[in-house]
Amino acid sequence: MDDQGGGSFVAVRRISQGLHPANNHYHSTSGDVLAGSAAWIGRGLSCVCVQRRDSDARSSMDLTPLQEDSLRRLQSRIDVPYDSTIPEHREALKVLWKKSFPEEELCDLISEQWKEMGWQGKDPSTDFRGGGFISLENLVFFARRFPKSFQDLLRKQEGSRAMWEYPFAVAGVNITFMLIQMLDLEAVKPRTLGGAAFMKFLSENDSAFDLLYCIAFKLMDRLWLDMRATYMDFNTVMKSTRRQLERELLLDDISRLEDLPSYSLLSR
Repeated sequence: MDDQGGGSFVAVRRISQGLHPANNHYHSTSGDVLAGSAAWIGRGLSCVCVQRRDSDARSSMDLTPLQEDSLRRLQSRIDVPYDSTIPEHREALKVLWKKSFPEEELCDLISEQWKEMGWQGKDPSTDFRGGGFISLENLVFFARRFPKSFQDLLRKQEGSRAMWEYPFAVAGVNITFMLIQMLDLEAVKPRTLGGAAFMKFLSENDSAFDLLYCIAFKLMDRLWLDMRATYMDFNTVMKSTRRQLERELLLDDISRLEDLPSYSLLSR
């Protein structure tokens, strides 16, 4: 990856999975092109590296009591691991399947069918160990709130696609992690301008993180198409997505997330 403007790089945990030909079912092909856990198609955990911005070194910014409460609620969601023994978690997984493939009945929560969505194996719960329950909640929110955009991305229905595409579900887990890092959500107080700007939206809407997730996913796909990207370009596309979101969060006259320019990419 290219270094832009100096500074150190930080690693973001990422689930990786075999790539698939565009518009076909997903298949696990972890040894077909690149081997090793550091590769996009390697099994297990690998990392997407994003550059630490100078603003990350800023001192923490003060929050209002309402913003502090909102941040704590979001952090409590981030801290919840996916647990297949919890009925709510299993039900959310069933809802995700139903929203994704309403015409196809899911045989079991552990099934080869999950590869159609872009999970690395037949048990998506093993992928959520890297993203936690919130990454599943993000996907379900997206499917419910913007079903057309969700289906367009899942089925790769827009634009001229590369032969080897990013796996939908795995990309979704990546986006959750990218936003957590970009907004500095694991800190007691935001230490970036973008994180501080997001606190205003979060205090007014408990679903702000989920909504920003939808915007980020659609933006990532648009940049993917604009850049004529293939799987080798995934890190670059994710970095561009982060930079664009950071710029938009700091625009003047943005009073709600729906005012962000990239929000217009979404359709219900």
